Amino acid sequence: MKRLLPSLLIALLFAIPAYADGAWPEIKWEALVPKGWNPAREFKGLDLSKLDDADPRAIEALDKLKKLWDTAPTEATLEGRKVRIAGFALPLERDAKGATTEYLIVPYFGACIHTPPPPANQIIHARSAKGMPGVRLMVPIWSYGTLSVKRSDTTWGVAGYRLQVDQVTPYEEPTAKQEAGRDNRRR
Repeated sequence: MKRLLPSLLIALLFAIPAYADGAWPEIKWEALVPKGWNPAREFKGLDLSKLDDADPRAIEALDKLKKLWDTAPTEATLEGRKVRIAGFALPLERDAKGATTEYLIVPYFGACIHTPPPPANQIIHARSAKGMPGVRLMVPIWSYGTLSVKRSDTTWGVAGYRLQVDQVTPYEEPTAKQEAGRDNRRR
């Protein structure tokens, strides 16, 4: 028994990081867009370079784009999946201590701050029961939690997904060693 206990402890130490990595598999932004969805199809034949901002056709195209973005389809197979996703944060709500409890996650810097915001299938409305002090405007983060396909209209844009947040960590570029480890686990 004395020999078995240290072996079990060592095995557990190696198993915990493997479980932690697998508990929230990384999801890429492309996975949030249903296959076959092509919003450019709606604008075929329209040469935007020949339109002035005040041109009624340009205004009509922008209105059409906004409606298309707000109603962008989501990927139903993602419902209830535990995921981790890298993105930029847009805080919406804070607790009494100033820590963020609700925020949007977007795929690129400046999204939602400029008009028009990304399509709904590229905006995630994240919520946490506890405040997340590291979530600040346009700071890249990893968000970990359970994804649901639920639309919500926010001041920054329409989100096609919700994430019940379990944890947030600062975003760091993966090292070559981490990338190699991920490639090996995918095989």
